[in-house]
Amino acid sequence: MKDRWTADAIPDQRGRLAVVTGANTGLGFETARLLATRDASVVLAVRDMDKGKRAADRIAETVPGANVTIQQLDLTSLESIRAAAAELLATHPKIDLLINNAGVMYTPKQTTRDGFELQFGTNHLGHFALTGLLLERLLPVPGSRVVTVSSIAHRVRAAINFADLQWERSYSRAGAYSQAKLANLMFTYELQRRLSGTGTGTIAVAVHPGAANTDLLRHLPVALRTISTLVTPVVTQSAAKGALPTLRAATDPGVSGGQYYGPDGFMQTRGYPTLVESSERSHDDATQRRLWSISEELTGVTFPV
Repeated sequence: MKDRWTADAIPDQRGRLAVVTGANTGLGFETARLLATRDASVVLAVRDMDKGKRAADRIAETVPGANVTIQQLDLTSLESIRAAAAELLATHPKIDLLINNAGVMYTPKQTTRDGFELQFGTNHLGHFALTGLLLERLLPVPGSRVVTVSSIAHRVRAAINFADLQWERSYSRAGAYSQAKLANLMFTYELQRRLSGTGTGTIAVAVHPGAANTDLLRHLPVALRTISTLVTPVVTQSAAKGALPTLRAATDPGVSGGQYYGPDGFMQTRGYPTLVESSERSHDDATQRRLWSISEELTGVTFPV
């Protein structure tokens, strides 16, 4: 019988602080809600404070006594990321879990406030910068973890195109998304390598939710949206189920740094969270290091490891 890890397996999180990006909806909301049910203190790091307040109220309704706060964070702006990190550092003496969940998918060609291609800038560079700025609060904490949400799409026509990293010559919605999600994995693996050399107990883990039915699908082109409507009941799963790989990576005592978790079902589109393999390309050490170096240059953020 398969190892069916469910939300019931989440250990007691009392005394632990979790920062969850994009926590007002979808996977992030379910991740925050379920951590709160196990008595974690949860920070909803969100772009829209009104939506964040509504999300916090929804959690409070179902989890009486939940310790949930809201932090404004716009991952498309390095200025906002630095401001959010400064506020979190000033407010919290320690962080146990940093869950890099927020993201955009298949957006029309756009740039962030700093001129980065929107999907790469938000999904990878934004979280890279946030992690680097907050890591000092995780390193001294036993059992602390950085969990970054990737996607099965990292396998689809995916490579880090250093010659046109920002998609200025041509643009593909799917290609840009796949590159950003591959970058999430490479970031995790390189971060874990650096953490391993410090003697800290902090680990970095990557996950993917399978095909979760969330607001992330709102930017699908019309043709793909039509197809998605037809296949959604067959291959997708709920946001609550899609959040389970993240929750396992964040809380399961058996998880090790540098691992990758996703659903155990058909083509990893749905099912219960289990250890899975990422693409061969994602394990290219030289590309990981080059991406890290460029990410530091673009964001101006260096890591204490």
